Amino acid sequence: MISSLRQPVVGISGSDLLLRQRHATLIKARSFLPSLSREKGQRSLVSVQKPLHIAASLGVGNFVSVKSDDDKRGDLVKCEAYEADRSEVEGASTPSEAAKKVKIGIYFATWWALNVVFNIYNKKVLNAYPYPWLTSTLSLACGSLMMLISWATGIAEAPKTDPEFWKSLFPVAVAHTIGHVAATVSMSKVAVSFTHIIKSGEPAFSVLVSRFLLGESFPVPVYLSLIPIIGGCALAAVTELNFNMIGFMGAMISNLAFVFRNIFSKKGMKGKSVSGMNYYACLSILSLAILTPFAIAVEGPQMWAAGWQTAMSQIGPQFIWWLAAQSVFYHLYNQVSYMSLDQISPLTFSIGNTMKRISVIVSSIIIFHTPVQPINALGAAIAILGTFLYSQVFSIIHYF
Repeated sequence: MISSLRQPVVGISGSDLLLRQRHATLIKARSFLPSLSREKGQRSLVSVQKPLHIAASLGVGNFVSVKSDDDKRGDLVKCEAYEADRSEVEGASTPSEAAKKVKIGIYFATWWALNVVFNIYNKKVLNAYPYPWLTSTLSLACGSLMMLISWATGIAEAPKTDPEFWKSLFPVAVAHTIGHVAATVSMSKVAVSFTHIIKSGEPAFSVLVSRFLLGESFPVPVYLSLIPIIGGCALAAVTELNFNMIGFMGAMISNLAFVFRNIFSKKGMKGKSVSGMNYYACLSILSLAILTPFAIAVEGPQMWAAGWQTAMSQIGPQFIWWLAAQSVFYHLYNQVSYMSLDQISPLTFSIGNTMKRISVIVSSIIIFHTPVQPINALGAAIAILGTFLYSQVFSIIHYF
């Protein structure tokens, strides 16, 4: 136990701190705190002009003086006092806290930057090669290959898994696959900004699914925070210049699928000791196995080959770079987001995800010169503000 106090300049000697107990009798302290008056001739051992730290340690035996050698029994309470510079005491944990904040900041900046780059290249690829099932499959295949190579070469430590782990992961992978494909289908039909505006309504899906399917209840402020989310998304949808029903429904299905992914992940992964990076790698591998046969059935090699020839004739070899970049950056941004979950709370992650959508929406509007009406921008702002308020309401509820 360490405590500190600040008093006027006074003296304190070891004999002033004396506690003695005999056979569990009542504890009597001669002077636990230093006297405010200095006795004549008494030698001052320490000045408390600076903070005075008093340390007490427990043992077995009787209370004895700190300096006393008369009683050789083990100390029950040992008191010591020493001076310390306040800056050293208060700043002792500062470097580690500062380093943690810097690390989280780097995670967030990297996450947002990678996500913006992925969305740009993903839209470029889909504009030239409108086959979202194949591009979704290639994204998962690239990430799976990268992690398998990392495990084989020792760059990353391979996770220790068992059949129970993969069984728990399977429903998560199904939901992840549906959400991933649905979002890609949406972006192949509408602007990137519109897809992310609709996807900012994910908290509303989370609350509604938890309430009506899982029977969970929430305080009234949580339901009220959904009003701007739903209203903002609706306003943005009805004022979208290039509205497409398939694109809209794709974003909505993606929201619902990712909500179930989070629910299955919380239920199935309790007690599993797998890092965020390896967890997402395993998720990608299993999702790839689920998605591949469906991609072949929905689109097929013949459509892919014809589309490839068209893309290469219109774009040239640069299209290959776009496709590779889209696949690599998809895995990297998801990997970093899962790694950040090891360092931050889910609430902080939710706020970071909201800010990520703002960066993607703004950057995509600038890069692709997406026409935006003022009323459409207002709807997007209301939806994103509602998402932020939703996270803040949960923060207050959890705090109290």
